[in-house]
Amino acid sequence: MKGEFNGLRALVVRENNAAYYVHCFAHQLQLVVVAIAKKHFEVGDFFDMISTLVNVVGASCKRQDMIRETYRKKVQEGISSGEINTGTGLNQEISLQRPGNTRWGSHQRTLQRLVELFSSIIEVLEYIQNEGVEDSKKRQAYGLLKYFHTFDCVFYMQLMLLILGLTENLSMALQRKDQDILNAMSLVESTKRELQKLRDDGWDSLMNKVSSFYVFVDPRKPRRKTNITNLHHYKVNCFYTIIDLQLQEFNDRFTEVNTDLLICMASLSPLDSFQEFNREKLVRLAKFYPDDFSYGEVLSLEQHLDIYIDNVSRDERFKSLKSLGELSRLMVKTQKHLAHPLVYRLLKLVLTLPVATASVERCFSAMKLVNTAARNRIGDQFLSDCLVCYIEKELFEAVTNENVIKRFQLLNERRVVL
Repeated sequence: MKGEFNGLRALVVRENNAAYYVHCFAHQLQLVVVAIAKKHFEVGDFFDMISTLVNVVGASCKRQDMIRETYRKKVQEGISSGEINTGTGLNQEISLQRPGNTRWGSHQRTLQRLVELFSSIIEVLEYIQNEGVEDSKKRQAYGLLKYFHTFDCVFYMQLMLLILGLTENLSMALQRKDQDILNAMSLVESTKRELQKLRDDGWDSLMNKVSSFYVFVDPRKPRRKTNITNLHHYKVNCFYTIIDLQLQEFNDRFTEVNTDLLICMASLSPLDSFQEFNREKLVRLAKFYPDDFSYGEVLSLEQHLDIYIDNVSRDERFKSLKSLGELSRLMVKTQKHLAHPLVYRLLKLVLTLPVATASVERCFSAMKLVNTAARNRIGDQFLSDCLVCYIEKELFEAVTNENVIKRFQLLNERRVVL
């Protein structure tokens, strides 16, 4: 899709220089976070160790039960001593969650579980090292124990929890079906500002978390003394470098042109009686398409927009519109596309700029599950019907078997009532 030379994006741009490519926001955020593991070797090594830990600890039900039992005993001890409160929904049974490669939001939950179950996991790793049957698993357990007792492990665990926590709110917002472009763009900017704030003022608070947890990890070992060499490595080579990578990826993937383009596009929205209408932004939007709007048309567009908004905002037929598609159809139906040709041209250009959402990404994933090798002769219409049923599960849950049978019975006269 995004190939620089032969991708769909490149082929379209060859035909139209004013064509703009807007990647799925949720996918872009995924690539932003993944970039850390790819470009910073120590962070990549940390997540490789997490994957190995999940494979070793979760390799058998017995080991998983050991973690749950160890955690349960610690909770009981905490309740008995008064350190842990009780109540509805508290102290639920938990386990180490396997992170998904395609959804980096799951890595945050894995790290949170790792922090919560840390002492239980250490006990299980020690058991595997001493009592394990397979030599390979015993060596893996030994290597994991050695790594999880290091300062590096605790440092990257706490740092990635901070970064993934800052991007979680944006990630959840971008995965919504009813995605709001303006809110999405504002959340991107807010996330970038919070990352910059973390870079400027977050070092001391991070080190306090790391230091307190490092004492908890292995109180028998003396804490490493921090000299200027260690300070420079962890603060400059790690902390600053990782956050700078995040900010750089945010700026590269959520470009200023795309952000400005989408914000201007939202000014055409008919929601709430054209509440988002902004003449200056729409004029700026027209300037993104120099092949479609001449210099003179851009100058006259300001007056056209004033007349357009006064005309449609007073028309009762335009009060309850929900989307740009509905606005376009109604303008043609009411012949207003002839009265406001420049605005309608701008509206058509905006409609040719579809913004992919996480829902679209999930549709492609669903296609792999529905159109399997065993269904290699499935027709397009039947495939489309199957995909609708699979993707819109929430809607079809309300349809009962009795309704389906009744509908099928009424399609044609049958000798036997179903």
